[in-house]
Amino acid sequence: MNVLSLFDGMSCGQIALNKLGIKVDNYFASEIKTHAIQVTQDNYPKTIQLGSVEFVTKEMLCNYKIDLLIGGSPCQDLTIINNKKNGLNGDKSRLFYEYLRVLKEIKPKYFLLENVASMKNIDKNIITELLGVDPILINSDLVSAQHRRRLYWTNIPNVKQPKDKNISLKDVINYNDISEEKMSIKKLAFIKRKLITMYVRVDGKKSLPITARGYCAWNTQFITLPNGKLRDLTLNEYKILQTIPKKYKINLIKSKATDLIGDGWTVDVIAHIFKNIKL
Repeated sequence: MNVLSLFDGMSCGQIALNKLGIKVDNYFASEIKTHAIQVTQDNYPKTIQLGSVEFVTKEMLCNYKIDLLIGGSPCQDLTIINNKKNGLNGDKSRLFYEYLRVLKEIKPKYFLLENVASMKNIDKNIITELLGVDPILINSDLVSAQHRRRLYWTNIPNVKQPKDKNISLKDVINYNDISEEKMSIKKLAFIKRKLITMYVRVDGKKSLPITARGYCAWNTQFITLPNGKLRDLTLNEYKILQTIPKKYKINLIKSKATDLIGDGWTVDVIAHIFKNIKL
């Protein structure tokens, strides 16, 4: 099986394929972040890096039949977090059209495109019409302890909702770990008043979604410790929320590591979709 992953990030698609035991002969990755490429190569050194999606052509892959094309095109101009949303005409989200170009050029047996569920209907309808398949909305909270609503357009057959594993935040958090302790609740309240919604406490059954900023949609998530102080999620807890294996090596400073984790896929959702691939 030959795979082409556009906007590959830290290669969560490759993790999902590996988890299912699907043999990959060649995995081609298009990515421009150097720290993302570093993490991918640390874990999957045989990955063939192709650079920017804008320069990926069928001629580059003329000796290979691509069986699976995957990718999550940039969401910055589509997501509700961006108040200036320019949609598919935005500087970053326009790269969806590069995914579409590559799809038409290489004609893979299967394809998967992922993006945020919070986009405007006009953008969702354009993507749906151009890809020729309706998206399926899956919330990562079925397989994880985070709310993360995403749309998946794919021609992989018989994709249904994952079974709810009923995982809550208390199943993820190690309350005895004080390594990421930040500040007192009193200090947090002061910051919250100044920055309104920039900081939130995580005490519920599910966490807020991890975003490409690393942390959560409101900049950072705090866990209330038994001693009354607060701490950020640990790197391992971020990995668990995205169902990334603990052994997956991310040898980066935390800000860059959480950037990649937040920008990546919930592995178990992708594995759920991939399990319907017929080799």
